[in-house]
Amino acid sequence: MKSSTFALVCVVVAALVFAALRWYGNEYLFFAGYVVLQFIVLATAWNILGGYTGYVNFGSAAFFAVGAYSSIFFHKTFPLPIPVLIVIGGVFAGLVGLGMGYLTLRLRGAFFAIGTLALAVVLQTIITNWTYLGGSRGAYVIRPDEIALVGPYVQYLFLLMLGLAVIAIMVARGIEHSQLGYGFATIRDDELAAEASGVPTLKLKLIATTISGALMGMAGAPFPYYLGYVQPGTVFGLEYAVNSIAMPMIGGTTSWVGPLIGAILLASLQQWATVKFSSELGVLFVGVLLVVFVVLAPKGIVGLVEGWRRGKV
Repeated sequence: MKSSTFALVCVVVAALVFAALRWYGNEYLFFAGYVVLQFIVLATAWNILGGYTGYVNFGSAAFFAVGAYSSIFFHKTFPLPIPVLIVIGGVFAGLVGLGMGYLTLRLRGAFFAIGTLALAVVLQTIITNWTYLGGSRGAYVIRPDEIALVGPYVQYLFLLMLGLAVIAIMVARGIEHSQLGYGFATIRDDELAAEASGVPTLKLKLIATTISGALMGMAGAPFPYYLGYVQPGTVFGLEYAVNSIAMPMIGGTTSWVGPLIGAILLASLQQWATVKFSSELGVLFVGVLLVVFVVLAPKGIVGLVEGWRRGKV
């Protein structure tokens, strides 16, 4: 399928989803749907570095937090429209990703993963002690109840995140079927052999960390407006670090489809568990499913389907 056709299909599907939820008229679906879309973006972004390139990033929450706190900073300094804040959050998080890549991408394997985790700890410490952003007490964001032409504000946020999810999926698919994606795959399969063949591995890894970080920051930018209150423990929480890894791994990391499937499945399950039981139980479900898939289906749902199809041929 051509990129233009795929983009049109994505836009049409997104429009149908939004129209169906508006027609159904249940406001909670927009609250829950926002979270599902948010994790689609995070899972897709993580997969660009972790799946396509093979570098496991434990610092997803750091990039998400950069996007969220950039929104808080500009909300307090000179308020800007949320679409502009999404772009700004992406720029700042992308720069952090570039810096992280420059400092840590000479490391490999577990050493790189530990380095990304250290980044999250450092950023959380900085933000916790930055009183202008609320410090450890957190920061409130006052938002209107409704917005012109859309209606309730949560529907506006849902629409923005829906558009961002479409962009993230299109970016991931575009990378997968491009020379850049083939370069990422050579790094994932055998980095030493790729270097010996003349592949600019460091440059490609820096591109991957920048794109991945930017998309995660864009996902975090509207978050303060969604909750109305943000504290470091929320945006740096285990939920974002675990989900952004578990969703692509359960769905499948070698294709843009995998993170999409994993995010829809797990985020929906978590929303159901939160309503019926508690949010902690939702994280437990993710942990159990991750262990099951790592042991029984290391290539995820996409890998299972592909194996089944090859067995039928």
